[in-house]
Amino acid sequence: MSKIEWTGETWNPVLGCSKVSAGCENCYALRDSWRQAHHPKQVANYEGLTKKVGGKVQWTGKIRCIPDRLSKPLDEKKPTTYFVNSMSDLFHEGVPDEFIDQVFAVMALCPQHTFQILTKRPERMAEYFSGTGVAPRGIECPTKNHVLNVADRIAWRNFPRQFERLEQSVKNGAFKWPIPNVWLGVSVEDQATADERIPHLLNTPAAVRFVSYEPALGPGDFALFLDGPRLAGKLADMIGGDVAAINDPCSKERLDWIIAGGESGPGARVCEIENIRSVVRQCRDAGVAVFVKQLGANPHYKKPNGRPLCMARKPCGHGDWARSVALEDHKGGNWDEWPEDLRVREMPKAAGRLLDGREHNGMPVTG
Repeated sequence: MSKIEWTGETWNPVLGCSKVSAGCENCYALRDSWRQAHHPKQVANYEGLTKKVGGKVQWTGKIRCIPDRLSKPLDEKKPTTYFVNSMSDLFHEGVPDEFIDQVFAVMALCPQHTFQILTKRPERMAEYFSGTGVAPRGIECPTKNHVLNVADRIAWRNFPRQFERLEQSVKNGAFKWPIPNVWLGVSVEDQATADERIPHLLNTPAAVRFVSYEPALGPGDFALFLDGPRLAGKLADMIGGDVAAINDPCSKERLDWIIAGGESGPGARVCEIENIRSVVRQCRDAGVAVFVKQLGANPHYKKPNGRPLCMARKPCGHGDWARSVALEDHKGGNWDEWPEDLRVREMPKAAGRLLDGREHNGMPVTG
């Protein structure tokens, strides 16, 4: 079971990454990869992915694809929600298209599971789905038929049950594209990264499109991306090119889900509580599911005069216009310590999943 509140398990067939924006500065995957590289049982997987520069851990930029990990979802019969590549980015430039094909093929073979993919590289993701990013293979892909062919090659010998199920699904016309149990999302940390990445996400065919606004480092106005009619006609200008996905009959013209949270861990940066509240309000107004994951290790309020009111666990020295509020949870993840209006962790009615002992509904339902 993953400690990430909005998923069930993590699945990491790819390891290694590189920083692309301010949101990567205190990356937990970087810290954990360094730690794993010094663990005797994990050194073979993680060695060479990180290094220390001036006493600070950095990515080397090396990517490691691990074919042996592809079978994890195939071995699990119980319906499970998987966060794909919590320790990397599936659409990193160092991940070969052929390996991405295999990941999608496995997901196609496992309709009982739900797969959540987050990227900070949505341009590559959109190119992958349009076929322009895979021209060297001489095949127009990833198309529905190509992914099915890869799935057949993976499953026909070692996973006959999944192979037969997929074949039958294709024969009777039940197989759908985009794959209905695959959710695509982007990570953003402020307005600039939202404006840069979300349009490419919306230009990618997906059953569910979502945003992880974590770490929330600056204000985020997502209203346009939650309003299909207002967004229609503007997407081409926003991405500076042709729009493919919104012309797809399977496509939706807005976001389906937003996760919001502050930064935790060493050196956690400020999360303004009002920015989280604003996202909750925007989603409420649009009828879109929202999941507040945590307030982070360094959450702040603003006083009526606009000056910040500190909620740090220790006194911050801001004088008489700020006060310290002790949060027992070092990640700010215990919602009993939050303002009541932020206690929102929406999940699908079909799942009826319990979080913190409470049932939460509203997460996007597919199928």
